[in-house]
Amino acid sequence: MHITARAIVETLQKKGHQAYWAGGCVRDMLLGIKPKDFDIVTSALPEEIENIFEKTIPIGKKFGVILAIIEEHHFEIATFRSDAASSDGRRPDAVIFTSAEEDAKRRDFTINAIFYDPIADKIYDYVDGQKDLNAKLIRFIGDPEKRIEEDYLRILRAIRMKNTFQFQYHPDTYNAVKKFAALVTKNSSERIQDELNKMILSPHPRKAFEEMEDTGVLQYILPEMITMKGVAQPTEYHQEGDVWEHAMRSIESLRKRESYPTPSLEVHWATILHDIGKPDTFKLGNDRIHFNGHASRSAEIAHDIMTRLKFPRRMIDHVIWLTTHHMMMVQLIEMPIEKRLQWFHHPLFLELMEVFHADAAGTDAGPGSEKEDSENFELYYQILDLYRRDLEDTPHPPKPLITGTDLMDLLNLRPGPKLGELLHQLYELQLAKKITTKEEALKWAEKNAGIV
Repeated sequence: MHITARAIVETLQKKGHQAYWAGGCVRDMLLGIKPKDFDIVTSALPEEIENIFEKTIPIGKKFGVILAIIEEHHFEIATFRSDAASSDGRRPDAVIFTSAEEDAKRRDFTINAIFYDPIADKIYDYVDGQKDLNAKLIRFIGDPEKRIEEDYLRILRAIRMKNTFQFQYHPDTYNAVKKFAALVTKNSSERIQDELNKMILSPHPRKAFEEMEDTGVLQYILPEMITMKGVAQPTEYHQEGDVWEHAMRSIESLRKRESYPTPSLEVHWATILHDIGKPDTFKLGNDRIHFNGHASRSAEIAHDIMTRLKFPRRMIDHVIWLTTHHMMMVQLIEMPIEKRLQWFHHPLFLELMEVFHADAAGTDAGPGSEKEDSENFELYYQILDLYRRDLEDTPHPPKPLITGTDLMDLLNLRPGPKLGELLHQLYELQLAKKITTKEEALKWAEKNAGIV
């Protein structure tokens, strides 16, 4: 991809225009990180870019941005510009096509405003971005207040970038983020969601959430999470501290399992929210803390949060299922095989196991609990053993021996709860291999219909 990106710069330069790589790709190269994509800036006007390249899309033409499609790769090519004031804190009210230096100075952070000419192998740094990269600093370009007013999302971007790269804030950056934290709510829900997703999937999600709490941002976008702070837990199970500390340890654990593929975004969200219902269900009885029904309450709060942040319906349902069932470990161990098999064949079961593991890893129940031989981990590995053993004989969910139509014809039933319960019980008997033919299933239904 970088060869094509280099060729684009070369083509623009041969046509008499200035052209460089810009932004994240240059930053990553200087940090020794392989760039994921390449953005290109140029003195060529949008119409000139369209004339030079065969296949283009005017994704932001009035802002000087043209998408070029070359060898099945997509490249954003942007004309050097400076921005007029923004009235919505998202987009400039107008743009003025200008020089490379002015274009660099209108960007967000110094480390994102370095240009590189791959043809001449030359860096163009008008904002001391290299100095901040070497010092590992996140610093707004120019006046932090103006940069934030131009795009309120920069509040979240500062936090994400600081923790992604494990840098520090320049004092002016930290003070500005803290001072204007409330402005984060002026972003659309979708943009906030996108930044949060990037944070939760970053190498250091715990630190990102702690930074949002420290700067005051979290209380405006995820106030429900703040309620976990200071909520005590029963010390016989949780010596790590309050509910907040448990949630932070749990989400942190997902990034420490280097031998495993990165768990899904849904697993990350279920992990950070799995105990968010504990503050609402806190009870002290018989000299012990209880959180009866906290899994269901956590699922309700997760639904509210994800709906507010405009997550897709399917993803919301996914996270709610994982959150609702995160306390199933003991029950699964005690279930008869026919019931367990229905859980084991559920398409999200292995993701539920990831949440189980994170929950266990986030718990300190005393000496030795940080090792994977504590009680919670013993349960986790018992379930894994059962999963492997049970699925040896039934690797795929078998097709039900009879259908609802069969039962309605046999018993003169109408669709309803009774029919559903009969089908459920018959399928459990089939999984337990107590019924193996359609004829046996029909006989059982005929005999037991009256008592179901």
